[in-house]
Amino acid sequence: MNIVSLFAGAGGLDLGFQQAGFNIIWANEYDKEIWETYEKNHPNTILDKRSIVDIPAEEIPDCDGIIGGPPCQSWSEAGAMKGIEDKRGQLFFDFIRILEAKQPQFFLAENVSGMLLEKHTEALKNIVEMFRNAGIGYELSFKMLNASDYHVPQDRKRLIFVGIRKDLGFKYQFQKPNFPKLTLQETIYDLKDNVLPALPYNKTNGNKCIVPNHEYMTGDFSTIYMSRNRVRSWNEQSFTIQAGGRHAPIHPQAPKMKFIEQNVRIFVPGKEHLYRRLSVRECARIQTFPDDFIFYYSSVPAGYKMIGNAVPVNLAKYLAETILQQLKEHTILKEVQIKKEGTLAV
Repeated sequence: MNIVSLFAGAGGLDLGFQQAGFNIIWANEYDKEIWETYEKNHPNTILDKRSIVDIPAEEIPDCDGIIGGPPCQSWSEAGAMKGIEDKRGQLFFDFIRILEAKQPQFFLAENVSGMLLEKHTEALKNIVEMFRNAGIGYELSFKMLNASDYHVPQDRKRLIFVGIRKDLGFKYQFQKPNFPKLTLQETIYDLKDNVLPALPYNKTNGNKCIVPNHEYMTGDFSTIYMSRNRVRSWNEQSFTIQAGGRHAPIHPQAPKMKFIEQNVRIFVPGKEHLYRRLSVRECARIQTFPDDFIFYYSSVPAGYKMIGNAVPVNLAKYLAETILQQLKEHTILKEVQIKKEGTLAV
């Protein structure tokens, strides 16, 4: 089945769908810092580098599915939460515009949990209606998922929309996963001894990294960062991997930060040398990217941004597999029903 990917980023969602057996034939990404990473890791996909608002729907190939994560900053609880009033929030309309024109069998859209906040109720209701009424319409399912339940070693809550074209006669059912919880020890312990700090001005070490991208951002930690514990132990799962390198979690080699007073913590005195940010590669592992997926950048913060904005590969793969399974099951049921009706008519 052929897939079109919108707002593709580095392609975590795309890679999960590929691993499930889908073919990503065309993708769109406007951020030039990501282009090299996407093209080198997805060599068989056509990458359109224009802004989505400038791409006529007729220039996008016909497909069986459309997937993507419209920019989420305007819906984020950590941001200004402007939602649909923000230009980035309005990019949802372009997702729906293309969905309406191409009429694929299904679509999947991903966004942050902040979209469910009460202040966005009306905007969310409008978006849901637009999804349901796009073209001949879609049976819509949406649910908040925590990636930690899907063989992803981090707490990461995201809102997932899945639409099935109405003429297919069924509604997607979210499946209850049955994966063991992955810990930091299982995920990144083997990387603990060969990491490099970024070069001055947080420039990359490039090929000097023993493991590709295994380097960490240096620099001060903000008062906001120091207001909470940022350390998870080896036997726990990671905090959410964010798109900003300054807010990357601390490596589990360090003890948990010491509470001083409300909204004030410090690194344990005498142990300060143990407190470093997770490396770009460690963050990629936590997002379940394989080690042969290489991120290309000159500035280390750009590596964190690509990874933090991605959908975890294992979560994407699980969703893709269940969509494919349900499409097949209902296609078979429909064929049986048609044959049965034909026999009765005779």
